Amino acid sequence: MKRWAWIVVLAISGCATVSDINQTPPTLSVISGKKPQEYVQCLSGNLSGSRGALQVEPHKGGYRVIVPQSLSSAPAAVFYIDERSGGSSIKLHEQMSNNPLRPQDVHKAGEACISG
Repeated sequence: MKRWAWIVVLAISGCATVSDINQTPPTLSVISGKKPQEYVQCLSGNLSGSRGALQVEPHKGGYRVIVPQSLSSAPAAVFYIDERSGGSSIKLHEQMSNNPLRPQDVHKAGEACISG
């Protein structure tokens, strides 16, 4: 039974690359009063329990944050956090953006870090 569960998980998750994920429409597009570094720290804290280490890269005056899948190091989502006057502009692209059954932890962490 466990073997079938792993096969189903792997079939659903697939193997996407960052460029594949970037082709999906953003599932979150917001503006935050936090600076990009503050937003990245908040994401890291909120996702530390459900995901592996985030890959944070400098990107156009802000950051690109690659979130791994729960069961592997393959990318599941990509945040683009750009600096703007008084805060940040945030976009989230998710691997299974059109699947209503996708894990919601990444999206919820992104929303939770907008303010506060």
